[in-house]
Amino acid sequence: MASLKEVQAKITSVKKTKKITRAMNMVASSKLRGAQNAMESFQPYAEKFAEVLGNIAGRAGDETSPLLLAREEVRHTHIVLMTSDRGLCGGFNTHLIEKAEGLANEKLNQGIEVSFTNFGKKGRDWARKYKFERVSEHLGIVGASFGFSVASKAGQDLIDGFLSESYDEVYMVYAQFLGMAHQPPQIKQLLPIPVVSAEEKPEAAPDENMPYMAEHIIEPSPDELLNEMLPRNIFIQLYNALLETSTSEHAARMKAMDNATKACDDMIESLTLTYNKARQAAITMELMDIVGGAEALKG
Repeated sequence: MASLKEVQAKITSVKKTKKITRAMNMVASSKLRGAQNAMESFQPYAEKFAEVLGNIAGRAGDETSPLLLAREEVRHTHIVLMTSDRGLCGGFNTHLIEKAEGLANEKLNQGIEVSFTNFGKKGRDWARKYKFERVSEHLGIVGASFGFSVASKAGQDLIDGFLSESYDEVYMVYAQFLGMAHQPPQIKQLLPIPVVSAEEKPEAAPDENMPYMAEHIIEPSPDELLNEMLPRNIFIQLYNALLETSTSEHAARMKAMDNATKACDDMIESLTLTYNKARQAAITMELMDIVGGAEALKG
């Protein structure tokens, strides 16, 4: 059994750790509110933009933009991997990296080259460790405050690479924020832009309370306007994915630190019980020595 001094030192150490995890939980909670507000503020714009884009795409001609055309032969796949820069957020980064690794291995098994654009140090370090080709890296963005220019710059680089045939398709791996306890990793195709046909769109049930959806008046032609909107659609999807991943990181860290704080409480309770048992045993031994000495003097 450990000595009283050793057990007391462990209890002190765990209490200090508990203070750190509680502070990190509060910081993550504060950052989560800001990130979640930014994500929820942007989503109505992204949804409306997708609605207008779908309306225009349905009236545009075939093969309007090269961003819509799938290559006959795919030789190179590019993956945009979004992870955090820091750890201590449970399995958040591990799940994202596993998702990206599964996609990369699937393409490699088909004889397709794979390269990466990394948002976050954790994904960058993983890609560097396994010697994947890295086209660019963006650090200090996920989990921090960032503007739309980050997504537009990265998105333009992806579009330029696709149009120059440096790669034939682009996917992004990001964390979808579905709630405080659920942030599943997702794979989404960015380029070529997948087109949803009218047959694939689910038909909504008629609702008398639904507002009248007027057809958009377009000037100039749908084809010209679509050429301007398609690149911006890439930027919007990237920005929305970055916002969701950033929010998910804070939620995952908050949950991990909460679990760590609870684990500290359990350890303190267990160590306190061990300390009390050791102290009781020490007192019992001292009393036995005193009683034994007294009996010896009487004899």
